[in-house]
Amino acid sequence: MLKLLKLSFLPKSPDYGLLILRVALGFSMLLLHGRGKILNFAATAEKMNGLLGLPGNVNAGLAVFAEVVCSALLIAGLFTRFAALMLAATMGTAFFFVHKSALVGANSGELAMVYLIAYVTLLFTGAGKISVDRE
Repeated sequence: MLKLLKLSFLPKSPDYGLLILRVALGFSMLLLHGRGKILNFAATAEKMNGLLGLPGNVNAGLAVFAEVVCSALLIAGLFTRFAALMLAATMGTAFFFVHKSALVGANSGELAMVYLIAYVTLLFTGAGKISVDRE
């Protein structure tokens, strides 16, 4: 029974785990967040005007770079730690400045916090062996 509860019959593979994490995070960020920002760049820039004291087009450009380019890098496992750092910075900005650190309520930043934690994890672990970086 203990063997069953520990799932010890399944092989342990941190590299497969990191691959699944990278690909799932990368595709979800790219398709669910980055794609909309790049397709509606003008509206995105207007909503982000003045955030961190920067013009909206600069903020939107940085968000698109992270959510599209860095997500693609993450999926491939290329420059993974750099990509994770850029994505963590973007999610940190979203959580702390846009959502005001709220974890519940109408303007909850719970999803941004979950992404932030996952990207910080990849920042420390790297891509793993199943990647272009082959760390």
